[in-house]
Amino acid sequence: MIVEVTSAVLERILAEAAAAHPRECCGLLLCDGTAFRALEPTRNVHPAPETHFEIDPRALIDAHRAARAGGPQVMGYYHSHPRGPAEPSATDRAMAAGDRRVWAIAGEGEVRFWRDDEAGFEPLSLRVIDR
Repeated sequence: MIVEVTSAVLERILAEAAAAHPRECCGLLLCDGTAFRALEPTRNVHPAPETHFEIDPRALIDAHRAARAGGPQVMGYYHSHPRGPAEPSATDRAMAAGDRRVWAIAGEGEVRFWRDDEAGFEPLSLRVIDR
């Protein structure tokens, strides 16, 4: 699968990661049906934000309500690894739901995309768009 994402979304994920350092940032990836064109940063409510992330449940509920009202769809999540690569960690694998959502992970100055499925995380190809 090829994921289409705007350069603005990629830049914003990296900026969110830098601003949160040394904690993990996190948020929602929003899709207009064809591409990831927006994101919604959320509070990391995990009690150990330096090594874990947990998206604020209220923000997730609000985003799904907005989607049902015609807004952009929540198609995945993003978070950062302040001291690691842009790939799923053992913690990410343990916490994954296997729900086929897309995860964007920022680490070591890059953002990589993954699909969370029953067999684990599958790396996704990326096409950067500016439309």
